[in-house]
Amino acid sequence: MQYDVAIVGGSFAGLSAALQIARGKRKVVVVDAGLPRNRFASHSHGFLTRDGATPPDMLREARRQLLDYPTAEIVDGLVDAAEGRADDFSLRLANGATLSARRLVLAGGVSDTLPDIPGLAAEWGRRVIHCPYCHGYEFGEGPFGVLATEPMAFMKALLVSDWGPVQLFLNEALSPDADQAAKLRARGVSIVPGRVESVSSREDGLSIEVAGAAAVSVAALFVAPKTVLSSDLPHQLGCVLAEGPMGAFISVDERKNTNVPGVFAAGDIARPMPTVALAVADGAMAGAAAHQSLIFE
Repeated sequence: MQYDVAIVGGSFAGLSAALQIARGKRKVVVVDAGLPRNRFASHSHGFLTRDGATPPDMLREARRQLLDYPTAEIVDGLVDAAEGRADDFSLRLANGATLSARRLVLAGGVSDTLPDIPGLAAEWGRRVIHCPYCHGYEFGEGPFGVLATEPMAFMKALLVSDWGPVQLFLNEALSPDADQAAKLRARGVSIVPGRVESVSSREDGLSIEVAGAAAVSVAALFVAPKTVLSSDLPHQLGCVLAEGPMGAFISVDERKNTNVPGVFAAGDIARPMPTVALAVADGAMAGAAAHQSLIFE
């Protein structure tokens, strides 16, 4: 069956894009592998009207609402190949099934790669977190830790200090210069030198073991993981990538067009700053732009 638009990825960006297309009375299919990036988080915050909801509940309701439209379809599966051009794209699923579409929206997101520190991954999405706007408020006055994985950790520490006292773990990844050190002191940020050896859970927080020093207790630890695209489809289709602070993402214009005619991209796969609210907004724009491209070719 040929669809007007096929969307790869059925999380917040993909379902938001599909909703615009379905409301435009066009045939749209969402192919979803069932691995949303925020599946490790118990709750989602900062999205108006759904603050504090669980990600699975949000996605179930989004799917239900989308499927109320007769031209919308969701296929559970993994897309492992894509080819073609505008008006004639072909997708091959891992189970061997194929489908075709006139337009594509890539919304498959990215995968996170955490530093190889014992105990860190076990707390990912619980007390090891990435975004103060998403999760900082829930930890009260802290104290907070920021684990340096790259130079931008300096800026993260300054930001997080608005939520409570911060200790910046340099972890042999950051060496603040005199100006940076002065700015950190002015914001009340303490610097912890040395390599972080392990992270362990406590009843009221985390214990951070640092080489050659006493363990440090924090309520939560902010980490910026490295990211990789969740699939090879952008490469297969020839999409141009941009390099962000933590990894590559698809380069798009203000209407979520990639450099490949007929291919759009939305959500974490096409932006360096990830939140549910921004993913939904990106998806809405990509969906509307894909729909309009069918009319104003």
